[in-house]
Amino acid sequence: MPARHATLAVLAAAGLAATPAARPAESADVASAAAAHGGSSADPASRGIWKAVVPPPGSMHGEFDSNDPLGVAAGVRIAADCSINWVDPDEGRLYCFSSATSLVFFLESPRDYLRRARSQWQHLMAPVSSGA
Repeated sequence: MPARHATLAVLAAAGLAATPAARPAESADVASAAAAHGGSSADPASRGIWKAVVPPPGSMHGEFDSNDPLGVAAGVRIAADCSINWVDPDEGRLYCFSSATSLVFFLESPRDYLRRARSQWQHLMAPVSSGA
C-alpha cells in the first residue's frame, strides 16, 4: 500500500479523514479565524497546525545548533524551533526540523541525511577567511 493510502487509512480509522461535506461548517475566512485565536496568517511562528505547540525559546537544543538536518545536508543553515523533532533511537540525539515536510523526507533515509549533514556541518562551522 503506498504511503499516502496508508496515511489516509490511519486517519480514516481515527475518524480524522472525514470529507469536507461531512465536517461541520467552518469559517471561510481563515485570517479572521486565526486572529480570533491570537494569531495571524502573516505570523510565521503561528502558521499551521504543526506549530500549535512551540517550546519556550531556549528550552530545547538539537544537533547542528538546532538547524534543520536537511538544510545542513544541503550546505545551508535553516533554523528550527524544535517544535518538530526526532530523537535518534540509536544515539539518543535530538534533531530539530523547520517543517513536518522536512521531517518526512528525512525519515526516508535518516542515516544518509545525517552522514551528509555531519560532513557539511564541518564546512558550515569553518571560519570564513576575509581574503584581505
